[in-house]
Amino acid sequence: MVTLLVILLIIFCVALALFVLIQNPKGGGLATGGSGSNMFGVQRTGDVLEKGTWVLLTLIVIASLAITTVGKSGAGVTSTGAAGKADELINKAATPSVIGGGAPANSTTPAATPKTGDTTKK
Repeated sequence: MVTLLVILLIIFCVALALFVLIQNPKGGGLATGGSGSNMFGVQRTGDVLEKGTWVLLTLIVIASLAITTVGKSGAGVTSTGAAGKADELINKAATPSVIGGGAPANSTTPAATPKTGDTTKK
């Protein structure tokens, strides 16, 4: 499911880039002086390309939110997938040793005592 949403998001982004590049410049740019009534240099609101741009922008936002929602809920992720393998590796990771060689605080086994070998001098 996530893969499908990511593919749709990429398609929407490419289409948005094409829609923006196809549009004719509507004048001004940074040289407009910042007039408040003419937002982003738009002169005609009925333009098909402009409406398509807004629709694609809305679709990108919706697809992004859907990916986030599906990703957080865990839907679409199987235990045999790459995420399942990563979780297994994390769970199998060795616990770090405590500085000083003592047993970890959460350990239930007692610390091993050193072996006493032959103490006689030769």
